[in-house]
Amino acid sequence: MSTSDTGTLAPRTEPTGRSAHGPSDPAKLAAVVLGLTAVIALMLLAFALPAVNSGPHDLRLGVAGPDAAVTRIDSALAAGHPGAFVTERFPDAGAVRTAIEHREVVGGIVATPDGMKVLSAGAGGAPIAQTMNGIAAGMSKTAGHTVPVEDVVPLTADDPAGVGLGALALPLVFGGMIPALALVRLFPRSVGRRVAGAVLFAVSAGVVLTAILQFGLGSVDGNYWTTTGAVVLGIAAISLTVLGLESVLGTAGFALGAVTMIFFANPLSGLATSAAWLPSGWGAFGQLLPPGAAGTMVRSTAFFDGHGAGAAVLVLTCWILFGLGLCLVSGLRERRAGEEPAVA
Repeated sequence: MSTSDTGTLAPRTEPTGRSAHGPSDPAKLAAVVLGLTAVIALMLLAFALPAVNSGPHDLRLGVAGPDAAVTRIDSALAAGHPGAFVTERFPDAGAVRTAIEHREVVGGIVATPDGMKVLSAGAGGAPIAQTMNGIAAGMSKTAGHTVPVEDVVPLTADDPAGVGLGALALPLVFGGMIPALALVRLFPRSVGRRVAGAVLFAVSAGVVLTAILQFGLGSVDGNYWTTTGAVVLGIAAISLTVLGLESVLGTAGFALGAVTMIFFANPLSGLATSAAWLPSGWGAFGQLLPPGAAGTMVRSTAFFDGHGAGAAVLVLTCWILFGLGLCLVSGLRERRAGEEPAVA
């Protein structure tokens, strides 16, 4: 008991650390531990499952040559790599090369008067190129002589394994999320400034990241500005989407965007291997999310003169418009709330 200013005795309330009807501290501790354990387990599954189940699945392969030779190629692929390839016939080796350069097929096998020849595209994904090399090795063993491999669209000499391109995944995702979080804290009452900041950051980060990849690491060698545009669109799509979700849903919106981009979009982006190497269905789903579409667009602009980037541009544009739409809704809602007359 304590004495009040009026001289009367008043009961003293001692802090207990919890409400009378709330969960006990041990229950809270158990819930936190189990919840965080589940999050870590889901994180491992999100990254490990696509990697463990990746491999050649219905990869489109171009073939050319006489009927008998093409039949032997199809039979050998079906026997040695069941379910790995779907062949498409072309009139000659030149047509197969063009299809590879346009990203219509991932590689090819052609029968020439001098024998078989395997065509690959290292820039289309290192694991796929290694698989094509393995096919050539198997054919060489069967034929008793070396079957040559021609890399139609190779990676750069400075980064023949494509490590730099694969390393772009995390900067792309976090480059979209971190500015969204910072801009919300800096400009909590101005949606317009948040959007302007996100766009300006996407341009700035795209210029710098592409310069590092192309001039610092030598990982890409295409047109610098078109590759920069791909990175800018990727960062803008992620940033504006997360920004829009946060503007409409608050902290829950940011959490939703972060979980989607990190746990789902990032491992399914195929930046390190190409989407074609991911399990069937998973790779296609990943291409509908900003990191996957951005990775495809970067690879296409950096090595394939933009071929195969059309769908990725459309996906990124849709995400940007989606994020801008959410920001517009939030801005209109805030303006309407500000125009309401104050209640006396």
